[in-house]
Amino acid sequence: VQLVESGGGLVQPGGSLKLSCQASGFTFDDYAMRWYRQAPQKVRELVAAIGRTGGTTKYIDSVKGRFTISRDNDKNTATLQMNSVQSEDAAVYYCNAGPTIWGTAPFDSWGQGAQVTVSS
Repeated sequence: VQLVESGGGLVQPGGSLKLSCQASGFTFDDYAMRWYRQAPQKVRELVAAIGRTGGTTKYIDSVKGRFTISRDNDKNTATLQMNSVQSEDAAVYYCNAGPTIWGTAPFDSWGQGAQVTVSS
């Protein structure tokens, strides 16, 4: 399993950023895709997830209406569009996969993550 995140960077509060995840080493459309984040001194948390066909999505309350997760099963990619970014969104963002959209363990393998820094 290989998961490569990209698109992180510096964003101003209220701004937008789009993260991408290139996945390989597993049958992509057999798995739900997820975005996690880990802020300094905090536990990694699941932020958004999308079902195998893209028809079902789920978000934590703090990002609902601001973040959008999507996937392209032809390209084995998942994206996280982040709008109206807030300082609380600053973290390293990771993608991963799971057998269900929520509530099951992801792969043990993690990518290097994408750093999102929020600053004016």
